Amino acid sequence: MNYFKKILRYAVPYRKYGFLNIFFNILYALFSALSFAALIPMLNVLFDKTKQLSAPPNFEGIGKAKDYFMDYMNYQVTQYSGEDPMKGLVLVVGLVLALFLLKNVFNYLAMYFITFLRNGVLKDIRNKMYSKIVDLPISYFSEKRKGDVIARITSDVLEIQHSFLSILELIVREPLTILFTIMVMFLISVKLTIFVFVFIPIAGMLISRIGKSLKRKSDKVQREQGEFLSIVEETLGGLRVIKAFNSESRFFNTFKKSTDRFFHFSNSLLNRQNLASPTGEFLGILVIGILLWFGGRLVLIEGSLDAASFIAYMGLAYNILTPAKAISKASYSVKKGNAAAERVLEILESENPIEDKASAIEKSNFNTDIQLNQVSFKYEDDYVLEDFNLVVPKGHTVALVGQSGSGKSTIANLVTRFYDVNKGEICIDGNNIKDITKKSLRGLLGLVTQDSILFNDTVRNNIGLGKENASEEEIIAAAKVANAHDFIMELPNGYNTNIGDSGNKLSGGQKQRLSIARAVLKNPPIMILDEATSALDTESERLVQDALEKMMQNRTSLVIAHRLSTIQNADTIVVISKGKIEEQGTHEELMKLGKGYKKLVEMQSFSL
Repeated sequence: MNYFKKILRYAVPYRKYGFLNIFFNILYALFSALSFAALIPMLNVLFDKTKQLSAPPNFEGIGKAKDYFMDYMNYQVTQYSGEDPMKGLVLVVGLVLALFLLKNVFNYLAMYFITFLRNGVLKDIRNKMYSKIVDLPISYFSEKRKGDVIARITSDVLEIQHSFLSILELIVREPLTILFTIMVMFLISVKLTIFVFVFIPIAGMLISRIGKSLKRKSDKVQREQGEFLSIVEETLGGLRVIKAFNSESRFFNTFKKSTDRFFHFSNSLLNRQNLASPTGEFLGILVIGILLWFGGRLVLIEGSLDAASFIAYMGLAYNILTPAKAISKASYSVKKGNAAAERVLEILESENPIEDKASAIEKSNFNTDIQLNQVSFKYEDDYVLEDFNLVVPKGHTVALVGQSGSGKSTIANLVTRFYDVNKGEICIDGNNIKDITKKSLRGLLGLVTQDSILFNDTVRNNIGLGKENASEEEIIAAAKVANAHDFIMELPNGYNTNIGDSGNKLSGGQKQRLSIARAVLKNPPIMILDEATSALDTESERLVQDALEKMMQNRTSLVIAHRLSTIQNADTIVVISKGKIEEQGTHEELMKLGKGYKKLVEMQSFSL
């Protein structure tokens, strides 16, 4: 129930719908009981048992409420029908129909208002989850499969709606229906009602034993669903590689194993769940059968109960079965909902280690330099950077070179605060970046990565991510700086052309130039280029490199370079090996030293 309480917090903004639902459920429960009680006078008319009363009866207390109700109905039938029994029958039939109509109208209104609450909570949880997903650090998702996260925000949230929020419909209506029905049953026959309630707890205990393992089984189903969604997501992302290596059957077998496990888990879960309904129904009918036997004795042998009241009583007893079954099924839903809520709340309650301090400042300009002071960082156990020091003065271009795994991209991740340092500090203008709000810090930075991250949208909207509400002129100007305007105008719809999923309708060079245009539009004082030309052919590299040089003019740039020919004009080149600086200087100075940098240049020249 702890998860249930946490989910219920999201219902607070919609509490007015909850109160309206409760109000109409109370009326529904009341009229549900009265509609069966109204069968008694109708049956009495049919059996010709109606007493002729010319004066209204007097109410003599709750103990004789049934007699008062019967006498009052007999009085009304006498007044209305006189000597014509059909008139009396029409009156009581009309009463029964009116009560059943009101019962169903109130039921509809109760469901109408709860719909807004259920769907509102569903919407708010999804919005909160998406907000949390984009807020959590990148490190969080390096440990989780994307398909599993997608499963949590889709099917798990839907399961919460179907299970937990369905209970909100039952939590008032069904118990009140049972309560009002029992009250009427007591008024008809105390002895018979006490007899019934000897058997109901026994039936309830038998039903409850069925659902004990549902949460565990449901948890397996949901986890496996996340697993095969991850496989689908990875397959779509790597379809070219899968086809190129003829690995379709291998991936299909992986997916098939996952769906087979899902098949077995789902069968086990649903079979256990489906057992509840027939078991509950049989036990309910068993109680009804015993009731017929015992009630029949009261009518036929003892004569303490009239036939019409007994038939109405049987209707009331059966009326308890439906809400009792609904409550029984709801208990299974809670167990399923618990598993889903646990997975959803795991994300919602995840702590973000990279949070703004309460005293964090807004920084809107860059004046002097970026400093990395005694920085040490590790992703898991081993340090990638250790006691690392670097200064990037304003207006300078500093290039980082070195073998793969030396820590170059890690520096970009730390300066942008995608990760936090384990030791030391990174300062901008002397301010530790932990003391600057994340939004204003990243507002100072532009980022162009090796993988051009584009979205399934138009060229205009992809470039426009760089600046909110950018004008047409600003977008075109940025595209021209990035050497992208000419190829954009050759696209079918120019700037309004949709570039497909991840920009797959474009070449690698075109995608990279759009990424550069986006960074140019942002116009930040500090630019971080993470191997921005390493994946390009020679012609594309020339165009992209020209765009980068134009973009870096009069700007502070931190360049992570794979192709050393692209950074020969940098103010400082820093050679990194195993998280430490081996040497630094200009291209000419490092070539004269004849150490690691010269070897890297010669290796690349030789490979060309």
